[in-house]
Amino acid sequence: MPGIHAFALFALLAAALSAQPLRMVFVDTEGGQATLIVTPRGESLLVDAGFPGNNGRDADRIVAAAKKLGLRQIDWLLVTHYHLDHVGGVPELAARFPVKVFIDHGDNTETSPQAQALEEGYRKVLATGAKRMTVKPGDTLPLKEVRIEIVAARGERVARAVRGGGQKNPLCPEAERKADDPTENARSIGFVLTFGRFRFVDLADLTWNKELELACPEHLIGPVDLYLTTHHGLDQSGCPQIVHGMRPRVAIMNNGARKGGSPAAWRVVASSPGLEDLWQLHYSLAGGKDANVAEERIANLEPQCQGFGIEVEAGRDRVITVRNQRNGFTKTYRP
Repeated sequence: MPGIHAFALFALLAAALSAQPLRMVFVDTEGGQATLIVTPRGESLLVDAGFPGNNGRDADRIVAAAKKLGLRQIDWLLVTHYHLDHVGGVPELAARFPVKVFIDHGDNTETSPQAQALEEGYRKVLATGAKRMTVKPGDTLPLKEVRIEIVAARGERVARAVRGGGQKNPLCPEAERKADDPTENARSIGFVLTFGRFRFVDLADLTWNKELELACPEHLIGPVDLYLTTHHGLDQSGCPQIVHGMRPRVAIMNNGARKGGSPAAWRVVASSPGLEDLWQLHYSLAGGKDANVAEERIANLEPQCQGFGIEVEAGRDRVITVRNQRNGFTKTYRP
């Protein structure tokens, strides 16, 4: 009967879609952030847009990554905070590729001339008729196939643990605070993405003390599968209490050759319990031979590079496949 055949076809299509992975590209913006996430049905989230200038270098790299994934627009663009390497590239990207909705934590909290110029550029994009959404800790982004929970924004954190978190953190008695950071870094939007049983965390440039608030006395995030290292691997962030408490299976560092990849921060990630591999967007000059991963897992070996990125496919079953665009080296991680 036609009805039965239609139902069977629908069931087959649903099963095929459920087996499709979540796709991610960590675009090289030379020490900034641009993380492109695409669901099996093609809904897209871009986290930050890198730097401005350089003849639109970062915008061009993002557009190339989007087109490679078959996108005709960015559905959601999350601006984690108002710094040059995160929001600076928004105007150039918006001029090259359609963006439907912009997400941020509200107005810029810095008042320097550069900060005001950055916000002015962002506001000009919004004034073209783009939709804007302002989020706070505890909010969930309205994507359909993934759950994205905001755990930090504008200097505040979630009041209670997200799904998977809430465990007492045994590392907290050893925690040491650093000087408070008054900049937009500490106001970064951080989120946890859940796709089936797979969990990914991006805390942008959240600083040391703000991370401690998420990690102690209970770890409000809990174990994750994939971790984008906080603040490009600078030792102003990445305290052991947050990193080791998440027990990531795979980590990716969005560092530049001369920015991020601090040896101390690198060692915290590399020594995290249960970590199978760390990947880097750049060879860190500061890290030298002792604080860089094997070359096969570094996307760009030279400071003057071609802007290779790192691609990830993640399944609902927590199977992760990572690919280095420079050399094609690919590795799959099974839970």
